[in-house]
Amino acid sequence: MNDFKERMDKLNEMIKNSNHIVFFGGAGVSTESGIPDFRSKDGLYNQHDVQFDAYTPEYLLSHDCVYDNSKVFFEFYRQKMDTRHIEPNITHYKLAEMEAKGKLDCIVTQNIDGLHQKAGSKVVYEIHGTTQSNYCTRCGHVVSPDFIFESTDPIPSCPECGSMIRPDVTMYGESLPDAAWNGAAYTINHADLFIIGGTSLTVYPAANLIHYFKGKNIVIINRDKTPQDQYCNLVFHENLGEVFKNIILD
Repeated sequence: MNDFKERMDKLNEMIKNSNHIVFFGGAGVSTESGIPDFRSKDGLYNQHDVQFDAYTPEYLLSHDCVYDNSKVFFEFYRQKMDTRHIEPNITHYKLAEMEAKGKLDCIVTQNIDGLHQKAGSKVVYEIHGTTQSNYCTRCGHVVSPDFIFESTDPIPSCPECGSMIRPDVTMYGESLPDAAWNGAAYTINHADLFIIGGTSLTVYPAANLIHYFKGKNIVIINRDKTPQDQYCNLVFHENLGEVFKNIILD
C-alpha cells in the first residue's frame, strides 16, 4: 500500500475501531519541536564539540560519568539537555487529544523532555526517566526541574544535606525504572492497536516492548526503515507530523 491517502484512510479506520490504543515513541517525536535526536546525521551523537570531543556521547550520558566525572557530565547536561523552553508539536497535541477522547490508554516514551505532559497527556510511561525531576543522590530530596540548569555550582548540591543533585534520567549502565517499564508492558499487552513512532527500534531493552503486544494491528511511523517493518500491518516513512495532522478523531 504505497499511496499516502490510502494508508491514512486505513490508519483512521484502525483508530476508529480501536478503544485501547498505545503509542510508543522515540526521539523522532520531538525532532519536529527542534530537539535533535541521537543517531541521525544531525543528531546529538554526531555533533562535534571541542569541549566534549575527548569523550563518547555514551560515556557523557553514563552512570560512570555522572559519578566519576561529575563536572564534565553537568557541563554537557546543561548545554545539551535543557528543553525547558521547547514547545510540543502536532504529534504531542494529537496524542493528548486521543487520550482525552478515550481512544488512547497511554504513551510509552523513550524521550526525557516532558513534552507529552506539556501538551496535556496524563498517562505517560517515561522508560528512560525525565529531565523534569531531580533528586539528591544521598537523602533523596526532590528539587525543582529548573534546579540543575539554574545552579551556578559545577556540581549542583542538595539544599538539605549538601550531596550531589542529579537528574531522574536513566543513564547508560543503569536499570530502567521498574514502575514505568511494568506499566508500559502491561498496557501494551492489553492494547488493541499499537502505534510506534519516531524510533529505530534498535535501542534495547526498550525495543523489546513490541513483543508484549498481543493485539490485532501494529503501525510504525518512522522516517527510516526499522527491523520490524515487515511484521507490521501498516508502515509510514513520512514525518510524524504529516501523519498526525491527518488523523481524524470523531
